[in-house]
Amino acid sequence: MKKFKPTSPGRRNMSAIEHKKVITATKPEKSLTRGRKRAVGRNSAGRITTRHKGGGVKRRYREIDFKYNKHDIPAKIATIEYDPNRNGYIGLLNYADGEKRYILLPQKVKVGDEIIVSEKAKVKPANRLPLSKMPVGTFVYNVELKRNNGAKLIRSAGNYAEVVAQDDDMTHLKMPSTEIRRVPSTAWASVGEVSNPEYRLRNWGKAGLKRKKGIRPTVRGSVMNPVDHPHGGGEGKQGIGLRRGPKTRQGKLAYGVKTRKPKKYSNRNILKRRKTKR
Repeated sequence: MKKFKPTSPGRRNMSAIEHKKVITATKPEKSLTRGRKRAVGRNSAGRITTRHKGGGVKRRYREIDFKYNKHDIPAKIATIEYDPNRNGYIGLLNYADGEKRYILLPQKVKVGDEIIVSEKAKVKPANRLPLSKMPVGTFVYNVELKRNNGAKLIRSAGNYAEVVAQDDDMTHLKMPSTEIRRVPSTAWASVGEVSNPEYRLRNWGKAGLKRKKGIRPTVRGSVMNPVDHPHGGGEGKQGIGLRRGPKTRQGKLAYGVKTRKPKKYSNRNILKRRKTKR
């Protein structure tokens, strides 16, 4: 991590990731990029459904291969690049048949390393194979929930799931949240841990950097008027009053309230619920 001299209040505790020590290319592969309009918290009707999103620096979208449907064709890592749309590093693969694709890179790989997507692949970082072929204790990322459905789980910087058991046609994975979940053994996963583990240690230092990321300010409900929030109103600092508990702006109970549907389809695949902070 890079530290800064306290030349201003914003710089005093700011830290940054030294990308230049890792990335090997600054311009993306043009054929694998396109423009993309971000939703910035709006739904299809244009209404705000997630607050505190909007603005930010314009981004060029890199088309990442999460399907991994080129089996048994070796590929070499040509570049390691920064992607503004995700917090892990991406790599450009040159396949033996001449095709180029971007993938999400794990830790401990470098330019020139060879990877392969195959049922007979070795268990080494960036290789991809079915969960049934993974020994217990293997760290995996880019995990599918169904065979050939594309990577859905474990895609953010520094994260990984651990294979804790093989049970008939199901594999037990310990997720980053400590939840233990069953996944079909026929589903595929990549070996390793997602790159850029320092991301969670970064101190942004000032609001301006958050605005560049597209994150708008968060205002406390207690400083609003009663018409704007259930916690609003009163002279000076006030508690939440005679309400049953803290509420969202829409009036729903918040903080510590279970929001998961009792009959959610994946309940039967969760063997141990995640530990929550209390």
